Amino acid sequence: MQSSSLLSGLAACLIAFMFAGCATSTAPGAIGTDRRQLLLVSSEQMNQMAEQAYSDMKAGASNEGILNRDSALLNRVRAAGTRIYPHIAVFRPDALEWNWELNVLQSDELNAFCMPGGKIMFYSGLIQQLDLSDAEIAIVMGHEIAHALREHSREQMSNALAAQAAIGVGAAVLGLGQGAADLAGTGYQALIATRFSRIDETEADRMGLELVARAGYDPRAGITLWQKMINANQGGRPPALLSSHPAEADRVRQIERLLPRVMPLYTAADK
Repeated sequence: MQSSSLLSGLAACLIAFMFAGCATSTAPGAIGTDRRQLLLVSSEQMNQMAEQAYSDMKAGASNEGILNRDSALLNRVRAAGTRIYPHIAVFRPDALEWNWELNVLQSDELNAFCMPGGKIMFYSGLIQQLDLSDAEIAIVMGHEIAHALREHSREQMSNALAAQAAIGVGAAVLGLGQGAADLAGTGYQALIATRFSRIDETEADRMGLELVARAGYDPRAGITLWQKMINANQGGRPPALLSSHPAEADRVRQIERLLPRVMPLYTAADK
């Protein structure tokens, strides 16, 4: 009876702790992204860590001679950023004050990312191997910027901290050994954590599409981009349940559903 009361008390404290950190980091925009998030880590902490990691990455790439080696490619990518940046205020005006930075790594990897606080890196292989148009570059850019605006890295770290605390409390109260706690942690990473990541990717697709349309890029480029990704990723994909990214075909269908809502933004921007 005493252990049951202790378990209930610890669980109640944990739930209260988690709800205290629930918020939404962005305004919904025209498409609507207002899911509440668990945000236990401060933005300042995340931005400081990202600033240092990005600086270290740039220094290493510069020493290897692979940072911004292709000036024409760099100009194309930065032009997309310049057009998109003013429209981030639709989702969160405070992000206009971030120290935004955009660079290109010479690499065959099909990748791009935006760290917390607006630190963006494109890999040349993504553009060159897929022969991306300027609008398709903008689709990738909008998607990665949306991750930062939505603070998905901060949310994932918060989720991991909450899960770690819950697993530790449960194992201690129920008298389970470290092995059981480790197994539970592995299950969290394999199933629950990847689910968070798929949700993040879907939100970034939605927000990014709106950013691109407002910046005057044709959002239909999202369809051609993911069709190219489908062709590039034939075979070797993990099952959708265990994947941290939605299947490319699902992303195409989502874009097609959202086009009626974002095409008017594109048309207005074009005028």
